[in-house]
Amino acid sequence: MATSANSSKSGNWKRKELWFLVIYAIVFYVIIINRSLQLSRDYHKQLSGLRPGWLLANHLNDVSDAQWKNFRGNVPVLTLVFGIFTLLAYLMKASFDLRVRGMSIVWLLFSLAYLSYLHGACIVFILSIATGNFILVKIFAQKEYFPLIVWSYNILFLLCNRIYEGYSFSIFGQQWAFLENYRGSFRWHICFNFVVLRMISFGFDYHWTNRESHFDEEKHYQRCHICKSGKSCYQVLQERSLHSDRFGYITYLSYLVYAPLYIAGPILSFNAFASQLDVPQNAISVRKVTLYGFRWMLSMILMELMTHLCYYNAFAKSDLWKHLSPMDVFIIGYGVLNFMWLKFLLIWRFFRFWSLINGIEAPENMPKCINNCHNLEGFWKNWHASFNKWLVRYIYIPLGGSKKKLLNVWVIFTFVAIWHDLEWKLLSWAWLTCLFFIPELVFKSAGKAFQAQSSFGVCIFRELSAVAGAVTITCLMVANLVGFVVGPGGINWLLSSFLQKEGLPVLGGMLVTFYVGTKIMFHIDEAKQRLS
Repeated sequence: MATSANSSKSGNWKRKELWFLVIYAIVFYVIIINRSLQLSRDYHKQLSGLRPGWLLANHLNDVSDAQWKNFRGNVPVLTLVFGIFTLLAYLMKASFDLRVRGMSIVWLLFSLAYLSYLHGACIVFILSIATGNFILVKIFAQKEYFPLIVWSYNILFLLCNRIYEGYSFSIFGQQWAFLENYRGSFRWHICFNFVVLRMISFGFDYHWTNRESHFDEEKHYQRCHICKSGKSCYQVLQERSLHSDRFGYITYLSYLVYAPLYIAGPILSFNAFASQLDVPQNAISVRKVTLYGFRWMLSMILMELMTHLCYYNAFAKSDLWKHLSPMDVFIIGYGVLNFMWLKFLLIWRFFRFWSLINGIEAPENMPKCINNCHNLEGFWKNWHASFNKWLVRYIYIPLGGSKKKLLNVWVIFTFVAIWHDLEWKLLSWAWLTCLFFIPELVFKSAGKAFQAQSSFGVCIFRELSAVAGAVTITCLMVANLVGFVVGPGGINWLLSSFLQKEGLPVLGGMLVTFYVGTKIMFHIDEAKQRLS
């Protein structure tokens, strides 16, 4: 009876708490949006990268982000191209009853035509490096030192491609210099970062074909609702080893340059790709794929509204933010992170949508909203999630997994920074993130050891967790602002701005707001647990 009464009181208190938290969040967003609109109106004449808008009359559109501008401008063309490819692929598969090898050839031909438009004559660099990797894998796959060879080869070209800006044709002789006029419309060495990940995946999936898997398929089937229904989820497709004859050169090239996922991913393993060439994915129904596309269109409208009304990225690109108040700097920084999240969500989901239509499931890159992550580990599992799965499979687990977590995060984030680009600000972002990881891991370890025996103890632990979440979100904001906005040189400016008399109340307000946000996330997680 006493336990039931305590549970009832706890439930009532949590409901009242939730009402307060939601009201606070509404007020916070009203203030943030109102001030964002005001800043955009007041400073739009001093910002670059704004163009006449189309969605709202008399409003400029923020297209200062080159990646977003390029993608947004090419959506109609990409839609037409992928639509034609999809129609032809279905017709050929139905007409000739094509299986793995047949579909590999079909998608390889389509993808090479696509790459020829994108990169022109530079396609020779892609095919040469890819062929070299294939030969090394086939020769050394059964050797103990194979990981060293495949990693050295791929990191060497990852670095050289950037250092030499995609190479010049004149390195083969002046008679080939004329090909410089046929380099295509898109720099090949930028896209090749994704090809490197696929080459490593192919190598290790082949290397592990005869190795006993640590994946407990029976235990997985008990927990996975997709597998319980008789279908195969992505994890099973990835972990289930393929016969060595599936690792042929045609299938390999088809995997590397598969058109719908070539430019930006999401990243999927070779095992998963080759499995779905034979038996197209059945985990996501036609109805769900259609709904996925409709939700993408709604997200696109939301992005257009944001860029027409709030010029967050234009502020970040200019030096104007250095002359604003700490409160305004926080608003712009918060807005930039939300803009980046929505930008990548739209890019990744567009390409994943076309891949799903063609029967190839890739992991969802943004399964959770950026505003629903209160710890670093959770954030990185849900931001570019397919890359996270790749890192876990090909770096984290081979390096020892959770037994050496504190050391592994340094290796992983350094690789992630180098993979993105050779810039000091990205290395600064990576190492700052690693530093922030240390207290979180210590706190989690202490939390597992501590088992609250009373309702008071549970309450205290919940409050401490919320405070830790607020600090973590603040650290995450700082790391991402350093990596993608202010650079390492802006760290001192950020610290001096927020640790002075005018900035301290803003810093305090940030922490309180993120504390409230963390508590709301706790309520969301608890609601999901009740429904599951």
